[in-house]
Amino acid sequence: MVITGSAQHGQSTRRKLKLDDGFEYFKSEWLESGQDPRLSPTMFLIEQGPHSTLRAHFHLQNEFQLVVQGDGKFGSHSVQAITVHYAGAYTGYGPIIAGAEGLSYFTIRSVFEQGAVMMPEGRGLMVRGPKRQLHSQPFPPASAAALAQRKDTEWVDIFSPQPDHVAATRLLLPPDGTIIAPSNTGSSGQYIIPVAGSLWHDGREVTRWDPIFVSADEPPLPLLAGAGGADVLCLRLAIQAPEYAAAV
Repeated sequence: MVITGSAQHGQSTRRKLKLDDGFEYFKSEWLESGQDPRLSPTMFLIEQGPHSTLRAHFHLQNEFQLVVQGDGKFGSHSVQAITVHYAGAYTGYGPIIAGAEGLSYFTIRSVFEQGAVMMPEGRGLMVRGPKRQLHSQPFPPASAAALAQRKDTEWVDIFSPQPDHVAATRLLLPPDGTIIAPSNTGSSGQYIIPVAGSLWHDGREVTRWDPIFVSADEPPLPLLAGAGGADVLCLRLAIQAPEYAAAV
């Protein structure tokens, strides 16, 4: 499976939601592919208002979160654009606290999931198994001028490949530059997301924040930068741990 999402779809699905505890936020679906329990890649944007707090919680699926605007905290970790966060299934994290300008971040999964299990009332639903989080240092996207002047490609490991095949890689491509994306082998799939510049894929230009999902059974994707170069994140997700697969 190779499937793409778009800002256009995100804008068309943006709506305001409210949790039972009164927490309000905007949600936009950038990539939807159904609800298959084995493979249903999903990427959506959450927009928290200034000084708002989403309580600590956990999810049933592995996920990345990509902070793209504003600043705040994920638990004790300060975040701002751009920060990469990984949370394994059944791993509690948070609260997510927005700063004075609000906080916007994508949630990125290879399997669809609805909602979250809030803590502490959801503690009884926690399942024993591996717990893990990964946090990057914030970094700015490459400027248009820097990409235009780039002569060579650069490969930066944000999260070096983990034993369960989780990885986050940054690729910097010059104008019209090419590179083969990291392997998907052993994972539950990989997202390829331009954070600056653009890529050409399947006859169309994929621009900032538009995701390409590549499942693990596909070969590594050849990447072609647009005329302005590209700053690209490759986010590779783990397969669900066996302790959790039976519980979902």
